[in-house]
Amino acid sequence: MTGALVHRETVDGVATITLDSPANRNALSAQLRRELTGHLEAAIDDDTVRVLVLTHTGPVFCAGMDLKESQGAGADQQGVNELPHILETIWHSPKPVVARLAGPARAGGVGLVAACDLRLAADTCTFAFTEVRLGVVPAIISVTVLRGVLPHAAAELFLTGETFDAAHAAAIGLLTRAVPGEALDAEVARYLGMLTLGGPSALAGTKALLRRPRPTSLADDFAAMNAMSAAYFAADEGQEGIRAFREKRRPSWAVSTGCGSR
Repeated sequence: MTGALVHRETVDGVATITLDSPANRNALSAQLRRELTGHLEAAIDDDTVRVLVLTHTGPVFCAGMDLKESQGAGADQQGVNELPHILETIWHSPKPVVARLAGPARAGGVGLVAACDLRLAADTCTFAFTEVRLGVVPAIISVTVLRGVLPHAAAELFLTGETFDAAHAAAIGLLTRAVPGEALDAEVARYLGMLTLGGPSALAGTKALLRRPRPTSLADDFAAMNAMSAAYFAADEGQEGIRAFREKRRPSWAVSTGCGSR
């Protein structure tokens, strides 16, 4: 019987979800997709969790869809319903999701990275949209990738399937930071320390703000944002944050992660 391929651990408000199928290069097999979905949903529903980290064991973050399962499968058996749900769950999570990559990502694995809010990788990582070289299209992952990656870069990389490095991934908007491998965990910890200082409702609202479509009218946009701002200032969390600032103390929601947060 196959063991679990995804694990979750929660410490100090941080839920770390780990892809643990290194023998299969953490490919998105049916089992891994099911388990990843369950862990994402459980972490989002857990009131003690403030931030999610998506990471991996082994030398590869994620090789994309499991091609052994895809061979000979019909269009209704390719995981086309599960993968969009996973990407949408990450994208719409009210809690920040941080991707931590110590190894390469390919195809669907790049889509997972692009769905996360912050994406931190070792500078030795490589990436590629390999779909066209297999005679398929990067359709599903384009939904998340094209919302952050520069259009001309996406066109080049989608069409050629060329492998590119972490520095280029950061330059085109796929990564937040690329750092030396020995500094990766410290950089992840630095971001977690900052994220856990944010109010939970404020973080969820800010994520919604970043994801929402922009109105065509500037006046409508200002009106909507004015109402949103006023509601958050008046809410209990906003009032607690203001009191804490004036009293020179940490707000009640701030989590001590041991990550050097200030």
